[in-house]
Amino acid sequence: MRKKIKHRRRISLLLALILCITAIPVGHVYATTTKEKLEQAQQENKETQNQLNQTKEELDDLKEVKGTLEEELDDLNNKLTQVSSNLNDLDTQIEEKEEEITITTANLEAAYQTETEQYESMKARIRFMYERGDYVFLETIFASGSFSDALNKADYIEQVTLYDRKKLEEFEATRILIEEEEARLQQEMAELDELRQKVEAEKKMVNTYVQQTASSISNYSGQISDAEKKVLEQEARIKEQEANIEYLKKKLAEEQAMSKLAAQSSWRDISEVTFEEGDRYLLANLIYCEAGGEPYAGQLAVGAVVINRVLSSVYPNTVVEVIYQKSQFSPAGSGRLALALAENRATASCYKAADEAMAGQTNVGNCVYFRTPIPGLTGISIGNHIFY
Repeated sequence: MRKKIKHRRRISLLLALILCITAIPVGHVYATTTKEKLEQAQQENKETQNQLNQTKEELDDLKEVKGTLEEELDDLNNKLTQVSSNLNDLDTQIEEKEEEITITTANLEAAYQTETEQYESMKARIRFMYERGDYVFLETIFASGSFSDALNKADYIEQVTLYDRKKLEEFEATRILIEEEEARLQQEMAELDELRQKVEAEKKMVNTYVQQTASSISNYSGQISDAEKKVLEQEARIKEQEANIEYLKKKLAEEQAMSKLAAQSSWRDISEVTFEEGDRYLLANLIYCEAGGEPYAGQLAVGAVVINRVLSSVYPNTVVEVIYQKSQFSPAGSGRLALALAENRATASCYKAADEAMAGQTNVGNCVYFRTPIPGLTGISIGNHIFY
C-alpha cells in the first residue's frame, strides 16, 4: 500500500513538472496507430524503391552516355594522331620543297649568268666585225696561204657565228626551263602552305573536340559517382525501412493479440478504480490531442478507450500508466501532450468527455484501440475514427 502511495506521489510530481513546461501553441493533432505507421512505412518503402529504380535507370543512362563519349574520344584521339602525322609529313614535304626551290633558284641564277656572259661575248664579236667591216673578213681570206686555207678560214668564221647563236639559243631555252621549274615549285609550295594551314585548323578543331569530350566524360564521371552514392544510400534506406516494416508488422500483430486478450480477460468495475488528483486534467488534454477536432461522441470514445484499458487486466491499472505506456498514445511520446498540459488546451467538451468516461460511460463498448478508417478494418465508426 505504501509503495502504491509512493508511486502515485511520483506521478503527481511528474504532472506538476509537466504543467510548468513552456511551449508554442499547436493545433489539433490525432494519434498515429501502429497500423497507420505500418502503412506509412510500406508506402515510404515503395516510394524509396521507385526512387532507387529511377536512380539506377539514370545511372545506366549516364554510363551509356559516358561509354559513347569514351568511344568518341578514342576516335578523336586517333584522328588527332593522324592529323599530327599528316602535319609532320607536310612539314617534311615543305622542307624538301624549300630545298628544291633553293637549288633551282641557284641554278636559275647560274643560267642567267651563263646566258648573259654568252650574250655579251657574242655582242663583242659582232660589234668587232661590224666596226671593222669587210676589211677583217677580206684580210683573213687574203692572208690565207692557199685557196683551200681561205675556204677553211671562211668556214671557221661562219662556224663561230653559228656556234654563238646556237649557244645563246640553248642558254635561253635552259633559262626558260629553269624559270618554269621555279614557277612550278613556287606553286607547289603555295599549295603545301595552304594545305598545311587547313590541317593546322583541323588539328585545332579536333583538339578542341578532344578537350570538350574529355571534359564531358569527367562531368559524367562525377554524375555517375553521385548516382552510385545515391543508389547506396537508397539501398541502405530500403533496408532500414524493411527492418522497420517488419518491426511494425510484429508490433501490430502484438496489438491485435492484446485486443483479443483484453476481450477475453477479466475486467474491473469502474467502482473499483480510485482516480488520482490530476487524472481528469491529464485525460482531458489527451482527448484534446487525439480528438480535439472530433464531435463530442468521438471525444467520449477516446476517453472510454483509456478507461477501458484501466479496467482491463491486460493493461496498467492507472490513467497515468495507461496514457504513458510506451508506444501506445503518440501524443505522449512525441511531446504534443506535454505542450497541451503546459497550457491546459483541453476544451470544455474534452473535460466533459473525461468526466463521463471516468464515471464509467462508454459508447464503444470494451474497445481498447482506435485509428482512422482503412479498408478491411471493422469496428465502431465515430467521426474520423474506427474503434476496435
